[in-house]
Amino acid sequence: MRRIGLLGGMSWHSSIEYYTKINDAVASRLGGHHSARILLDSTDFADIRELQLAEDWAGADAALAATAQRLVYGGAEAVAIATNLMHKCAPAIESTVDAPLIHIVDAIAAAAKRQGYSTLAVLGTKWTMLDGFYIDRLEAQGIGTLVPDEDTCVEIDQIIFDELTQGVFTDASRERYVEIMNDLKARGADAVALSCTEIGLLVPPGDRSPASHRLRRRACGRDRGVGNG
Repeated sequence: MRRIGLLGGMSWHSSIEYYTKINDAVASRLGGHHSARILLDSTDFADIRELQLAEDWAGADAALAATAQRLVYGGAEAVAIATNLMHKCAPAIESTVDAPLIHIVDAIAAAAKRQGYSTLAVLGTKWTMLDGFYIDRLEAQGIGTLVPDEDTCVEIDQIIFDELTQGVFTDASRERYVEIMNDLKARGADAVALSCTEIGLLVPPGDRSPASHRLRRRACGRDRGVGNG
């Protein structure tokens, strides 16, 4: 079983989900008392948030690359970024560490193909929805994408950072997100990629809204962390 290094804390609410789901998958696969071999480096999200607001992506690259290096020096045999947005820094991490990066977009594309979905509505931060680092990688793997209009993207982003990443989950925001999902379904999406883990906490799998299927690969490292491959 590989030891996975998780870059966490962005936010810590979502890091809990990654840790839990990876361990659930290992326990289900191997049984008994098995659990995942995980190294977790949990940052102070306030520091990363300042870099995001300043659009200082070079600074974010340096911060996350340093975190990944610590994990590899500590014995991680693969690394995973426990946040969708900060995959914007994936190229910097891949060029810095001597260990494979498990990329969440590749996991989403694989899950979509396996489940027969060809067009995904992508919901996440404004950068995740509007910048090419996420959408282009999905489309390069044959997955069509839909995102809301720019004003709605800004609204979604505001709810994420003003509420969800601070552990605030309201019925009003849940209803608004479901409305947006249904709009994207009407435009032709056959599944929704919740490309911000906290959205999955706001609109959980048990929610019985009429929105299209929700595709989540929060624990993108779980399959790669089990076995000898």
